[in-house]
Amino acid sequence: MFTLTSRSYPNNGEIPLKYVYKTVVGGKDKSPEFSWDDPPITTKSFALSIVDPHPVAKNWVHWLVVNIPFRDRKIVEGASGTNSLPAGAKELLNSYSEFGYGGPAPPKGSGEHPYITTLYALNIEKLDLPVKTSLRQFENAIEGKVIAEVSYKGIFEQR
Repeated sequence: MFTLTSRSYPNNGEIPLKYVYKTVVGGKDKSPEFSWDDPPITTKSFALSIVDPHPVAKNWVHWLVVNIPFRDRKIVEGASGTNSLPAGAKELLNSYSEFGYGGPAPPKGSGEHPYITTLYALNIEKLDLPVKTSLRQFENAIEGKVIAEVSYKGIFEQR
């Protein structure tokens, strides 16, 4: 069974400050670690998204990574913006208009926000997307190419 896990925080658990955006007190904006097992054998590549669907956030994109090769089964902690991403993987702009990962920074008083990480197993080796790609453009680009997908949820609230 296709599974997605993380040693950075538990599924449905609170996201630690080191993965939170730099404007939040104590936030280090380090990208979390993710690993996966048992993708469909017809998978040719993976794409990963982290999105905050909270009504206040309106599908705020925290991370989009495309062209993760089939042979790879993890993204190491702190990989965003470094050479530690799987070879060939490409990071796109987030909703902060920054390249790569941007951690949670929900407005104070807006309650708990869910941060949904989704890993898509794709039937193509490469998505030819510009760095400045919206979530809708990303979703349109993978439409009809997703063999399977798995999700993982973190929660953060700025008190």
